[in-house]
Amino acid sequence: MILEILTPEKKLYSGDVYGVQLPGISGLFEVLNKHAPMVSALGKGNLKILKDKKETVSFTIQSGFVEILNNKATVLVEGAVAL
Repeated sequence: MILEILTPEKKLYSGDVYGVQLPGISGLFEVLNKHAPMVSALGKGNLKILKDKKETVSFTIQSGFVEILNNKATVLVEGAVAL
């Protein structure tokens, strides 16, 4: 799955990943390879990129949105800080 994380200022991340854990409005959820298309609002919290089954990268994000379409996840956030 391709993941892109974008803020109004810059592109924070772009690459091929195993999955991503996201802070939804109602709680944490995970998106893996070949996920069904969806759009969801995101709340403030930690976003974890699952590069493979062992390596991860994390960000603390402000509110935003995620779109999953054609095995690509696009995350649009107002602000993010790498952990």
